Amino acid sequence: MPMTMPSELLYAAKHAKGFMPHEEGLALYETACHYGKLGPICEIGTYCGKSAVYLGAAARQAGSVVVTVDHHRGSEEIQPGWAHHDPTLVDPRFGKMDSLPTFRSTIAAAGLEEEVIAIVGRSERVAALWNTPLAMLFIDGGHSDEPVTHDYEGWAPHVMPGGALVFHDIYPDPADGGQAPYRVYRRALESGAFTEVAQTGSVRVLERVGAGI
Repeated sequence: MPMTMPSELLYAAKHAKGFMPHEEGLALYETACHYGKLGPICEIGTYCGKSAVYLGAAARQAGSVVVTVDHHRGSEEIQPGWAHHDPTLVDPRFGKMDSLPTFRSTIAAAGLEEEVIAIVGRSERVAALWNTPLAMLFIDGGHSDEPVTHDYEGWAPHVMPGGALVFHDIYPDPADGGQAPYRVYRRALESGAFTEVAQTGSVRVLERVGAGI
C-alpha cells in the first residue's frame, strides 16, 4: 500500500531547488519507506537537497536515517556554460559552485536535520572508508561515465541482501538523455546481483539478490 507523504514535507520537496520531478520523488519516497525499515539509506549526489527531503520524510516514517554524500562543487552538467548552471550557487570568494548552504537551508526548513546527515566529500573517497550495510542506495551524482562508475563500484557492494539500489536519470533512448547512468544500470543488472523491481519515469529500483557485483 503506498505511503502518504506528510503535506508539509510535500510542500518542502516541491519548492526545493533541484531537478527531481515530483512523480519520481514520490516513487523515491515510497521506495525508501519500504526499504528504510531494514537499515540506513544512502544518497550519492545531494545538490540542494530536493531528493533528500523525499528520502528524509521516508526515513522518519521508517525509523531510519539518510546519509547524503556530495562535494557540493557541482557535477559537470551544472558548471558555468552548461544548460543546468545556476549562477546563484557560485561562491564569489572562490569562483566555484557551492550548493552546501542551500542544502542546509532546505533541510532545516523542512525540519529534517535529525533524519538527514550530510557528508561533504568526493563519493569515491568516502566510499573507501565506508563499512555499514545499506538498506537503500540512491545513485544520482555526476552523470558522465567516470563518476557513475565510481559511485556504483564504491557503494553498490554495501547494499545488503534484500536491499535496494536505485538509479536516477535512466534513459534507454539516447534522444531522451545521457547514457552513462543507463550503461551502469545495465551493468548492475547483468552482474546477477540485482533484479529490477520497479520503475517510475527515469527512476529504476533494483533489489539485491546475489553476491557478485
